[in-house]
Amino acid sequence: MSEFSLIYQHFKNCTPKNPLTQIGIGDDCAVSNIPPNAQLVSCVDTLVMGRHFPHSTSAYAVGFKSVAVNLSDLASMGATPYAILLGLSLPSHFANDEFLGEFTQGLADICRAFNVDLIGGDTTKSEILTISVTALGFVPSGQAILRSGAKVGDVVCVSSEIGSASFALKQILNGEKSDLQNALDLPNPQIKLGQKLIGFANSMIDISDGLGQDFGHILTANDVGAVLDLAKIPCNRLLQTLPNDEKWQHILNGGDDYQLCFTMSQENFAKFNELYPNEIFAIGEIVADKGLKLVNHGEKVNFTINGWQHF
Repeated sequence: MSEFSLIYQHFKNCTPKNPLTQIGIGDDCAVSNIPPNAQLVSCVDTLVMGRHFPHSTSAYAVGFKSVAVNLSDLASMGATPYAILLGLSLPSHFANDEFLGEFTQGLADICRAFNVDLIGGDTTKSEILTISVTALGFVPSGQAILRSGAKVGDVVCVSSEIGSASFALKQILNGEKSDLQNALDLPNPQIKLGQKLIGFANSMIDISDGLGQDFGHILTANDVGAVLDLAKIPCNRLLQTLPNDEKWQHILNGGDDYQLCFTMSQENFAKFNELYPNEIFAIGEIVADKGLKLVNHGEKVNFTINGWQHF
């Protein structure tokens, strides 16, 4: 299959065309309109087979997740997704209709769910399956939620259960069937929640490399510390049956959750919960003393933070 037949057969019309797109796939560059009073938000993530997902991962899940992890980054700034560009490096045995059909279906399904347009990219032959997606979105001017902005006294929150993907990966690598495999393969980027948090959250990040490590970036950006209560971090019932050290390993260091971690004032926390009850979970507080302190039901916990390392 040639590069151009691959593009036109599998990718040219696989996503809905966003009205902002003037020129999409088929030219040297895409041409897009930018909404008034908006700023462009962009990010890129690269997934490598055997490094970022197991070799056993379905082609559908690879396509779906390659987009989802980027949309999660947009969610962490309160952005509305617009479009993606796809860089696809394919070994010869994946350059066929069976793999590409399933891969494209996964990519198309998540793009349709969030009205995201595939507007361009590149394909090439490679020894290792590698997918690089650049995601573009828009946020109202001056309202992007950054890692910086956390204030002493802020409530630390997360969007939903943490640790499920890490636990699923452990089960799969052990040759076990996992009831949590969808949490690993088909993450749900928290786009709507990110948009709701504009005007409420002072700082935010998505949880990709482990809650402990990613939340640490917020602390560093603001030169503050925090106290987290491990007993308050929501997790799936399957993790709740584990010994504490094993459970905390998945929750704090596991990664691949693609939930949001954010801080907001006590006042905004109360207002948000009045408007949107049961959508966010308070797990701690920002304090002046630097460093991350962990407690469990008020008892101090010593636990090493060592999230996902890219090298």
